[in-house]
Amino acid sequence: MFRGSFSLTLDDKGRLALPTRYRDTLFADAEGAMVCTIHTKDPCLLLYPLPEWEDVAEQLQRLSNQNPQELRFKRLLIGHASDCDMDKSGRILLPAPLRSHASLTKNIRLVGQLNKFEIWDEETWNKRVAEDMAIERDMSADAEISERLQDFVL
Repeated sequence: MFRGSFSLTLDDKGRLALPTRYRDTLFADAEGAMVCTIHTKDPCLLLYPLPEWEDVAEQLQRLSNQNPQELRFKRLLIGHASDCDMDKSGRILLPAPLRSHASLTKNIRLVGQLNKFEIWDEETWNKRVAEDMAIERDMSADAEISERLQDFVL
């Protein structure tokens, strides 16, 4: 389970070193095999351990090629998916097209999302968090809240 937010630096080759607290687990559970693809709604990347990606791929396989929305979604996720295996130092190389999609600069933010990570440009992440916090503060008490959030307790 991946949680937390980590400020990291891409090296000149476009590699990032995953936090040490996750390396042993990723080597044990996925043999360091990772898959990176784009997020279809946000300017970030999604990084999955291979077993988690295989679960996503099964769901994608069940989508229809005859439904334009489902085909488009599959095309975006699978078409941008790239194997990004960890080296012995816990680093992964992010392909240039993926780095470009997320406008990644040297300073990035790795955000745990339970079964995967999001990879953001640091400045973009900070702006998004500020925007999201402002939206949450400004929501009126009678604003429509999704059914799943209504019973959510922190």
